[in-house]
Amino acid sequence: MLNAALELLQTSSLGRTVRSAGYVYAVLETLHVLGIGLLIGSIFAIDLRLLGVGRQAVSVTSAMRHLLPVSYVGFITAFVTGVGLLSAQATMIAASGAAPWKLWLLVAAGANALAFHLGAGRGMEEWADVSTPPLAARVAALISMGAWTGVVFAGQMLPYT
Repeated sequence: MLNAALELLQTSSLGRTVRSAGYVYAVLETLHVLGIGLLIGSIFAIDLRLLGVGRQAVSVTSAMRHLLPVSYVGFITAFVTGVGLLSAQATMIAASGAAPWKLWLLVAAGANALAFHLGAGRGMEEWADVSTPPLAARVAALISMGAWTGVVFAGQMLPYT
């Protein structure tokens, strides 16, 4: 079923266009990198704040309020352009040894964010101004940084494995 979906994507008009139209792949790749930069840059800034960096300069709630919208724009950009890039060679990319790693690390990063927002993040108003956020928030930040670093690394390894 997955192979059929990948073949459908690859043989779609999107896949044909990305493979054959001049600079489309390069434009998609450039936008993908910019989206990843927005996503991971803003997430790492939030994670570092959860780890206590910059606590004198900005509260956790202020960092979240200003940076989460940036991460959403980055995620949407990276996702849409990632589908476009995948469409060019979907079956070959999916056969890469790094593909399952990237997929599961994306799932782990998303699950970690959801767990944070449903768990430690719910009581953020109570601890937003303390010098050291709760252990659960700091652990979530470390997991986030590790998972997103792994996603980027696995993405870079797709052509080589």
